[in-house]
Amino acid sequence: MRSSRSKRASEGSAGPSSTAPQDGPEVVTAPRSRRSARAAARRAPLTGPARHVVHGTVVLALVGGTAAVSQVHKTVTIDVDGHVATVDAYGASVADVLRYHHITPGPDDLVQPAVTSAAADGGEVVVRSSRDVTVEIDGEVTTFPTTAHTVGELLAALGPRGADAVTSASRTAPLDRTPVRVSTTKTVQVAVDGLVLPIRTSQSTVRDVLATAGIALGKHDRTSVPLGAAAVDGMVVMVSRGDTDADRETEVIPFETERIESDELPKGYEVVRTAGVPGERVTTYEVRTLDGAEVERKVLERKVTREPVDEVVVIGTLEVSTANPDPGSAKAIGKAMAAERGWGDDQYACLEKLWDKESGWRWNADNPSSSAYGIPQALPGSKMATAGSDWRTNPSTQIEWGLGYISGRYGTPCGAWSHSMSVGWY
Repeated sequence: MRSSRSKRASEGSAGPSSTAPQDGPEVVTAPRSRRSARAAARRAPLTGPARHVVHGTVVLALVGGTAAVSQVHKTVTIDVDGHVATVDAYGASVADVLRYHHITPGPDDLVQPAVTSAAADGGEVVVRSSRDVTVEIDGEVTTFPTTAHTVGELLAALGPRGADAVTSASRTAPLDRTPVRVSTTKTVQVAVDGLVLPIRTSQSTVRDVLATAGIALGKHDRTSVPLGAAAVDGMVVMVSRGDTDADRETEVIPFETERIESDELPKGYEVVRTAGVPGERVTTYEVRTLDGAEVERKVLERKVTREPVDEVVVIGTLEVSTANPDPGSAKAIGKAMAAERGWGDDQYACLEKLWDKESGWRWNADNPSSSAYGIPQALPGSKMATAGSDWRTNPSTQIEWGLGYISGRYGTPCGAWSHSMSVGWY
């Protein structure tokens, strides 16, 4: 059996393959010394709107001398809508740090950690501004406010519906004024040949749904919904068979659905491990007529031309409250960093399973056959240099890069884990 990492190498999509979309905005690693921190701050100023400008060096007079200064002085990496810099800052809380740099989040903006949280020396503060975006979801155009910065982050907000969604733009593409078309995972009921088949699909039109399901339409067949209509969840499509050859008839064979419980997924999540595909059967008759009217029909042959493929659905049973990593471990770091991105215990449970499988959460996990490396099994490992020069040995740097990759490509850890469960790699 080939490992997931070897599989990814052969598929060209490994972990993050050389052709995979790049992960999110580059984060400048905070320098270790105060002097180098201030130098880095001057070298990497933020750019953008006036309210997002971050001051590089400011002399602050504090009553109480250098001891008081050391208590409030911080070196912090600030990411405002993708504009990133590591800067000097003063203040006890995240709100103080942002206020010091004249950054005023709006009521609908996202700030991680929260503005009331204590500002950590060497930490990171992420600000995502809320703005209106126009999206076409399953044929319906809607405009709504969101703090999502990329298409992938927008799909993450859709939950399980967006996990396997098909989009008109890459998941790493930034959201801008160009409308994004999204076709989510849905179930379309197709009534054909006396059967009603539940077709799970992310195809965008009725024509594509029928084609993917292998339901062939004859020249005179008709559908109750136009073939070019958008496919939506819960839609019913009736197929009416037209005139056929008197001695030959084609009909579909239904597939069965098997539901399997698994503690590999959190409760509330489902993964279609195998998509159901109806089969096809052709019956040949001997037809006897009298004065042009059919008076007798006898079956000569009934042949299955395509066997049905049963649908296999995995239903999560994992209690997320059991995900309690040892303090100080790589898993504990991963859980905390995932929480900073707004991912709760259910998402961490998926992340834990994913990287258990990939690397056992070992920072030095090396796959010589594919050059995948580290906790997230980046391919090649040098990709993680965008998160820090210490990517070879620092679990935090590897986790930061891995979470960015997951967010950009799959939206959430459960999206990545679902993909890995379906095809063996992510």
